[in-house]
Amino acid sequence: MLSVLKHIDQFEVSAWLPTNGSLADKVRELNIPVINYSIHTPDGKLKPPEALDELRPLLKQYCPNLLHANSLSMSRLLGSIANEIAIPTTGHLRDIMKLSKKAVNDLNQIQNLVAVSQATADFHVQQGVSQDIVTVIHNGIDLVQFQPRNNGLLRQELGLLDSAILIGNVGQICLRKGHDLLAKVAAKLDCRANDIHFCPVGERYSTKQESIDFDAAIDAGFESLGLSSHLHRFGFREDIPHLMNEFDLLFHPARQEPLGRVLLEAASSGCPIVATDVGGSSEIVEHNQSALLFPVDDVETAVQHIQRVLSDSDFGKKLASTARKRMEDHFQVEQAAERLTQFWSSQLIH
Repeated sequence: MLSVLKHIDQFEVSAWLPTNGSLADKVRELNIPVINYSIHTPDGKLKPPEALDELRPLLKQYCPNLLHANSLSMSRLLGSIANEIAIPTTGHLRDIMKLSKKAVNDLNQIQNLVAVSQATADFHVQQGVSQDIVTVIHNGIDLVQFQPRNNGLLRQELGLLDSAILIGNVGQICLRKGHDLLAKVAAKLDCRANDIHFCPVGERYSTKQESIDFDAAIDAGFESLGLSSHLHRFGFREDIPHLMNEFDLLFHPARQEPLGRVLLEAASSGCPIVATDVGGSSEIVEHNQSALLFPVDDVETAVQHIQRVLSDSDFGKKLASTARKRMEDHFQVEQAAERLTQFWSSQLIH
């Protein structure tokens, strides 16, 4: 939403979110007023009853012409009071997850919903969300921020030869992102002879023990193979456009993906993609045309795809250039902003 808001000028927008933090700072940089509001307690837990009590006075004070919930959890909350407020309500479906009957009923009270992919829309419709209120609007990507560029100095920073092969992975460290496949794939590639290195970017946010164990197992997997020096964990980074230009290939083994932003970023950056054919991924890239896709947890096929890209540079370049063209044709952030503007305008007309 941040990238889209830069290109929406037909509405006077205010953002209702916690006033402290990097998100609020980035919103303010767009000259958008930030109104303090949160549906979470300081320790990160949802607070539905209190959140509603705090939302109602804000509606009376600011009297918006339309209220948009920018997440599934906020959409569920907004839906629970949509019938008692006299303004249009819209919400975003950005997740693929099972919902209770009450949650589905709450979503159905919202005037209209935006799904980030057809896969996301289909999933929720199958759960009982009314198909009549769901519109698919793909996320967009900034083609200037993410574009093909010459490689920089990352290999030098890592103490690697210029010929070293860097396989990138970007995403929150969690089971659904499939990080446990990194070591399984590395075990079947000749990493030492070919100087192949894995570069996962991202952090673990969950404090559950199973998540902590999953995180630790990433390092342990490479250590057990004697390949610890071929794993470079970057943690949280804000220079993703730079990193995308450094990677020889993006490996994205997610088990669930509504519409992977990292795939948009890699495709726009000219980085060849090997990813799971899950969720909305095939709406972004086409197998064997703009990426190579494989079934979830299919290590053998993933390895074959990676080897094909790394052994045939012309094929990899073809995948990358076709993916970039697809971003230019269908996924520009300006296009997403225009579609969202039209969507909101239609709600105000009704």
